[in-house]
Amino acid sequence: MPNPALAAAGLCLALSACATQPPPPEPVVETAPRLLLLGEVHDNAVGHALRLRHLQSYVDGTARVAIAMEQFDRERQADLDAALARCEDAACVIDAVAPGKSGWNWAYYAPVIQLALDHDLPLLAANLSRAEASAVVKDGFGAALPPELHAKYALDALPEALLEAQVAEVREGHCNMLPDALFEPMARAQIARDVVMADTVLAALGGETAADVVFLLAGNGHVNRDVGVPHWLIASGSGEQLVATGYLEEGNEDERRHFDNAYLVPPAEREDSCAAFQPPKKGANAG
Repeated sequence: MPNPALAAAGLCLALSACATQPPPPEPVVETAPRLLLLGEVHDNAVGHALRLRHLQSYVDGTARVAIAMEQFDRERQADLDAALARCEDAACVIDAVAPGKSGWNWAYYAPVIQLALDHDLPLLAANLSRAEASAVVKDGFGAALPPELHAKYALDALPEALLEAQVAEVREGHCNMLPDALFEPMARAQIARDVVMADTVLAALGGETAADVVFLLAGNGHVNRDVGVPHWLIASGSGEQLVATGYLEEGNEDERRHFDNAYLVPPAEREDSCAAFQPPKKGANAG
């Protein structure tokens, strides 16, 4: 049976079903940003299709482009490099690097992986693994992040407003059904993910194979300019220009303020996630 998500994304592209959506953002020539952060609503096929058009508009051979992805955990980088070197299609890469599919709907990301294969673009495994995030929840940043990252991003002096905002996101994202004691540790895990993503894209701008432009593909929360990856890119002191683009569902227009660019797409049909939400049992690891 055809995958309905893949069919929806393909139909949107092949039949111009997205024609009523705004065109993908143009490069900001005045500031020449080298870090382009593209958000997503994870289960919205139209948003994924629009973002793919954005990516395709940059892959013209005039700049060395790298693509960092939230969907790949950082410890799988060697596996990802090996798969890109030997695979001819996205399914081969996914099978090699994401055994068990890791909880992502890979139909949305296969076109991006295929774009990288077709144009010989590096893919960067940008995320903290679930196990490492769980370690942060249990024992703090030091359980997963090396001391140099603590110093570089001043993690011992988190801005109070940033931590409060992340706590609010965790509370809402878990339907207000977790014990209060878990919210701040889980917010710190989210911050750790953002820090790792920021450091990954910055590293891609250096070295012998440095990219001219690095894209980060991640959830809108990670691309949020106020509290997500952009905050940590600025905090790094690198001075690199960045553009954060959100792909928001209609009805969330007030979220535009968190991004440099924001594009609205129709909401995906989905069940009420809170109706089926089951809080972890007492003593369970809430990673």
